[in-house]
Amino acid sequence: MKNTSEEYHTIKVSHEQSGKRFDQALTESLQKYSRSLIKKWIEKGNGLLNGTIAKPNSKVSEGDIITLEAILEQHKDLHPQEVEFKLIDTSETYIVLDKPAGVVVHPGPGNRDMTLVNGLISKFPELSVLPRAGLVHRIDKDTSGLLLVARTVEAYHCLNQQMQNRQIGRTYQAIVNGVLVAGETINQPIGRHQIKRIKMQVTRRGKEAITHFRVKEKFRKHSLLELQLETGRTHQIRVHLAWKGYPIVGDKLYGWRPISPQNPDPNLKELIDSFPRQALHAKKISFFEPESKKLIELHSEAPNDFQNLLIQLRRDLSRS
Repeated sequence: MKNTSEEYHTIKVSHEQSGKRFDQALTESLQKYSRSLIKKWIEKGNGLLNGTIAKPNSKVSEGDIITLEAILEQHKDLHPQEVEFKLIDTSETYIVLDKPAGVVVHPGPGNRDMTLVNGLISKFPELSVLPRAGLVHRIDKDTSGLLLVARTVEAYHCLNQQMQNRQIGRTYQAIVNGVLVAGETINQPIGRHQIKRIKMQVTRRGKEAITHFRVKEKFRKHSLLELQLETGRTHQIRVHLAWKGYPIVGDKLYGWRPISPQNPDPNLKELIDSFPRQALHAKKISFFEPESKKLIELHSEAPNDFQNLLIQLRRDLSRS
């Protein structure tokens, strides 16, 4: 497998671009790459202005000739490995997959191998030269459901722009402690916990975080919610629901404790007490296909553990 992928580009500065920054003019002409990536290449000397190395903030003039050597480097620390996940849809520009609970998305401290990314580059070697192996967003290890992956540099840039512009729809379902009366929007900033660094928290020092939810089903002591993300902060749904006093079943990191209705079915009590993860599933994703701009909407059924809990909650409600 090649360690790098190279492309060469020659551009003549237009009248409209005259007076703009070197990196800005390049980004406008080569929209397949992000401005941060182009700036990085310029700083490495891969971009020349009239045959001379220039800084990203150098001004360009009409008729100037820009050359760029675009080098996408393979992630040296990533190794192809067989990792379980289900393909929902693939095209020449994107991949949508269904991640099982328990699989870490990206290598990190304590999780260097057998991550989703290792599995992705095993099936799709071209992803090894893309930023974040083409991942447009992430979900937590113990959250199941849909993830969107770009297959080309152009698609990666396009889909990331859609994410920044809040054009990618992400719908989740969660089973929580408590019986909610109605849905609402939670608009509370989220930042890193000052003491427990693996946690996030609602804090005025955090970044904007907006979660919309509605109540799909009510049980005796629990509720099934459908949630939509407007922003994508780490652990956003988990933090917002815990802050509201409705922690997700199984989410011990954010204060969940088992509760059961009065005189519950023994099977329900055992299932709730032993639920192994947060009962959170990414059930739907929508986005615009990078080339055709056609709206794509894809769905995923919740896994068996989630479905079994719902079945037991419904049975308990029917016998009350």
